Amino acid sequence: MKYDSNGALLQSEIPSLGQVRRGKVRDIYDLGDSLLFVASDRISAFDCVLPNGIPDKGRVLTSLSLFWLDFFPWMPNHLITADIERYPESLRPFADHLQGRSMIVKKAEPLCVECIARGYIIGSGWKDYQKSGKVCGIPLRVGYQQAEKLDEPIFTPSTKAEQGLHDENISFEKACGLVGAALAAELREKTLAIYKAASEHAASKGIILADTKFEFGMLDGELILIDEVLTPDSSRFWPGDEYKVGCSPPSLDKQYVRDYLESLDWDKSPPAPELPQEVVLKVRDKYIDALRRISGKSLSL
Repeated sequence: MKYDSNGALLQSEIPSLGQVRRGKVRDIYDLGDSLLFVASDRISAFDCVLPNGIPDKGRVLTSLSLFWLDFFPWMPNHLITADIERYPESLRPFADHLQGRSMIVKKAEPLCVECIARGYIIGSGWKDYQKSGKVCGIPLRVGYQQAEKLDEPIFTPSTKAEQGLHDENISFEKACGLVGAALAAELREKTLAIYKAASEHAASKGIILADTKFEFGMLDGELILIDEVLTPDSSRFWPGDEYKVGCSPPSLDKQYVRDYLESLDWDKSPPAPELPQEVVLKVRDKYIDALRRISGKSLSL
């Protein structure tokens, strides 16, 4: 296992399992009839993985994802277990490293689009709207301010880029061309239904869910939810008591990292700059606070 000076897990190593596929955050091992997902403490921004990590970030992502997967019993998902005691015997020597940051999941065929739900106009959506009056080809009424709540949440798919490349927002019509009209319509329906239910829960905890990104896959002809769900990596969480329009509101997600990186003379191409200690610790606090507020859980350290 490779940790940085702060104790953040940068890379898992389980030699007995052989080849590993490493995403921006997750290390994925093939167990034969299932997969082992290990959430590292790596952090990415602008589709680049930064050289240092955020301690305990992978545990927050895993804990929140497990909370949300349980929250939507009507939406099939890929989870088999996150209970170390139920893991194969071959993984027992790595239990201390895997505890709280891993799960065994079903093998599914990932779809080639990411599914984004937007309830507020911010980020790339705000930039798009300023230029064209649209977000990903969807016309919006005039007069929105930055970070304002949309009249209705919208579905804005994107392509899934390889590491080091940038995701691309696409129109619903293009998504239909990639996965078929019927499946694209189902993705839109499920994405918005999950977003609306999650938004209501978050609001009851004093948190605004501004937008979020989901991934889906196919398993035995059924659409299922895969990967992480409604985490500070894949969502914008705004404390309700600090929210205001006309600016980028304070958040409990990695927007703080993006804002820091935007202040640098960096062209958003690899290699990414290292985060200073104060940014690392601030981001860790934000992630843990998001977990506590939304799920009522704390990390068992």
